Amino acid sequence: MIGFIRGKLFSKTPPQLVVDVQGVGYEVEAPMTTFYDLPALGEELLLYTHLVIRDDAHILFAFSAETDRKMFRALIKVNGVGPKLALTILSGQSAEEFHRCIHDNDVQALVRLPGIGKKTAERLIIEMRDRLPKNAESSVPGESVLASQVAGNPRQEAISALCALGYKPQDASKMVQHISQEGNSCEEIIKMALQGAVAR
Repeated sequence: MIGFIRGKLFSKTPPQLVVDVQGVGYEVEAPMTTFYDLPALGEELLLYTHLVIRDDAHILFAFSAETDRKMFRALIKVNGVGPKLALTILSGQSAEEFHRCIHDNDVQALVRLPGIGKKTAERLIIEMRDRLPKNAESSVPGESVLASQVAGNPRQEAISALCALGYKPQDASKMVQHISQEGNSCEEIIKMALQGAVAR
């Protein structure tokens, strides 16, 4: 099992990023909470990882915080929740918000996330309630978000990233249409779009 990787950030296109570890590029998938904490391209970072082995692929999931990796590992133990859906949950809500939803039995907040229906939300609440501490430490990422180093249209990149997280193209477009792309990076647009989705 690969516990963590330390290297230089080579590229980032949500939800995927590449880390250069002594000349070897590790392609990993990460939640948006991790993207909010990324340094500039070329700078060193350390990511906690979880390897998922399937018949057709080996996928490395990465997290900037150990608490997010623990949450991911707890989520994929829930019946009907795979790694992709767990990544979507961690991208759409902070660990603090997810804890609140579970302990408050807030089904409505969970079903706003793509891929989660009422039955899955109820199953999450039942199965996760005993696995989460009563007073969870907040793991809300820092507010500072570095400008995207990926060339292109930040709004279109944000739409593509939201689609990769499970949103339908038309829904992703609606989520970002009122967000100004002037001065906002792809990550900032995604963050505002996800916050708006949870608030609705």
